[in-house]
Amino acid sequence: MSPIPSEIVTFLEKQTCASICCVDEQGNPYSFSCFYAFNSAEGLLYYKSSATTRHSVLLQQNAKVSGTILPDKLKKMLVQGIQFTGRIVTAEDPLAKNAGTRYHFRFPFALAMQGEVWTIQLEAIKMTDSGKAFGKKTTWKRTAVAETV
Repeated sequence: MSPIPSEIVTFLEKQTCASICCVDEQGNPYSFSCFYAFNSAEGLLYYKSSATTRHSVLLQQNAKVSGTILPDKLKKMLVQGIQFTGRIVTAEDPLAKNAGTRYHFRFPFALAMQGEVWTIQLEAIKMTDSGKAFGKKTTWKRTAVAETV
């Protein structure tokens, strides 16, 4: 795995909420929002959800996801955010080994909530940050070298 650029890591570590999209049986998009924890070393996002929710049922059928992450505090004159693609890994996958520990370390209040911690293996990330230069894009792919445009 190529290293994730530091500006992407810093952004993802500061934010807390993602909007994630999966697809239903007819190929229609279905979105949900969640709190997430980020593992920069492995390129993973963790979130907690019940196995019986609509999105969890759909993800057990098709593990591909896409999503967005915006700043927790929006600045209307600053375009900044993340778009990503990835896939859900099963709880038995070695990548999901410490998912619960990592997620609950970031969100200890979630220990009181029912559900399982799910793991998304990120495949590609595009960050837009007009705070440094208008239209600046930084990308990362799991199998390729990151670039800044």
